[in-house]
Amino acid sequence: MSGTDPAAVDVLTFGCRLNTYESEAMRDLAQQAGHARTIVVNTCAVTAEAERQARQAIRRAARDNPEARIVVTGCAAQISPSSWAGLPGVARVIGNADKLKPETWALDAPPAPVTDIMAATETAAHLVTDFAGRARAFVQVQQGCDHRCTFCVIPYGRGPSRSVPIGAIVEQVRILVERGYREVVLTGVDITSYGPDLPGKPSLGQMVRRLLALVPDLPRLRLSSLDPVEVDDDLWRLIAGEERLLPHLHLSLQHGSDLILKRMKRRHLRADALAFARRARALRPDMAFGADLIAGFPTETEAQFQETLDLVAAMELSFLHVFPYSERPGTPAARMPQLPVPLRKDRAARLRAAGAAAAARFYAGRLGREEQVLFEREDRGHTAHFAPLRLLRGMAAPGELRRVRVTGLAPDGLLADAA
Repeated sequence: MSGTDPAAVDVLTFGCRLNTYESEAMRDLAQQAGHARTIVVNTCAVTAEAERQARQAIRRAARDNPEARIVVTGCAAQISPSSWAGLPGVARVIGNADKLKPETWALDAPPAPVTDIMAATETAAHLVTDFAGRARAFVQVQQGCDHRCTFCVIPYGRGPSRSVPIGAIVEQVRILVERGYREVVLTGVDITSYGPDLPGKPSLGQMVRRLLALVPDLPRLRLSSLDPVEVDDDLWRLIAGEERLLPHLHLSLQHGSDLILKRMKRRHLRADALAFARRARALRPDMAFGADLIAGFPTETEAQFQETLDLVAAMELSFLHVFPYSERPGTPAARMPQLPVPLRKDRAARLRAAGAAAAARFYAGRLGREEQVLFEREDRGHTAHFAPLRLLRGMAAPGELRRVRVTGLAPDGLLADAA
C-alpha cells in the first residue's frame, strides 16, 4: 500500500466473495466519479479477527499514505460506524445501503449518516464491473438474510434478503462473457433463499437454469455457499445433468452435533448434511464439497467437537473454511457460557488439520486424471473442483481454460505439465 498512485483508487477487501464483488463495483464507481488518492476499506464483521485486521490495515494505510483519503464501508462499518470514523485518516464511513449507489461516490456528495440497513429494499442489480487481476468474475444474485443464527451479526450488517431479478443477472453474465471471462461465481449472503421477493417467486435452481439457457457461451458456472436443506428440485436436476455447473459445492454446515446446531439455530441437522452429500454424489459421483465450520462454539464439549471431526470424514469434505468461534456483541450466542479462547483456537487448529488431510486424500484421487483448469496466472489455476493446480513446465495465459493431466501432488494442490 505504500506509495499509492496519486490517480489510483485502491480497495482493501476483507471477508466474503460478496465483498469481493462489491469492492470491484465500488472501485469502478469511484474511478468513474473522478476520485484520486483514495483508499476504500471494505470491512467484514463475521469475526473479531476480521475487524482487527481491517483496523490494522486502516492504520497502516494512514501511516504509509498520509495524503490519501480513506473511505470505510462494509458490514463492520455498517454495524458500528462511529468506531470506524474515529480511526486515523478516515474521511468518510459509508453504509452498506449506500455504497453501491453512483450518487454516493460523486465528488461533491455531502457526508451522510449510515442508514438503517434493516429497511433496505434494493440490490446492486444494475452494476456490471470488471475484476482486475482475476480470471473469474463474481455476480451478486442475492443480498441480506432473513435467518437469525445465534452467532451471526450479518443480518444487521446486510439487512433482509433481497433478490436480483433474473433478467439483470443474465445481462451481467452476458457482458462478462463478452469481456472474456470463462467462469462466473454467483454470490450472495444466502443464495438458496433466492427468489420469494420477486414476481413469480423463482427458485435458485430456476434462475440458474434460465441463466445457463440464455448465456450458452458461458463455459463454467460456480455457486457460492449453499444451505443444505434449501436446495430446490430444479437445482438438483442441474447438479445431475448440467456439466457447466461445476462439480464443487460449498456448504454452510457450521457443526456436526445436533445439539450445537440447535443452539446455533441452524435449519438443518447432521442427518440432513449426510443425506445431501449422498444424494449429490448419487447424481454426480465426482462431486467435491467444501464447508464452513465453527470450532469452540459456546457449551461445545469434546465429544460434540469430535462429531464435527467425524462429519468431515463421513461427508468426505475436501475444502474447509474453519473459524474459531468469535463472540459478536448483541447476538444470543454471546450470552451463552463461553469456552476459553485457547481451547477454541486449539480445536480450530485440529479441525484445519483434519481438513488438510481430507484435501490431501482428494488430491491423491486426482493423480493421473485429466483436468480442465482455469488459469489465474501463467503457471497456476483451479480445476473444476476448485483444487489448486500448478504447472511444473510450460505456461498458460491468465484467464485461459485448458485441459492438463495431473502428474504429481504437492501439499497445497496438484501438479501438471502443460500440454
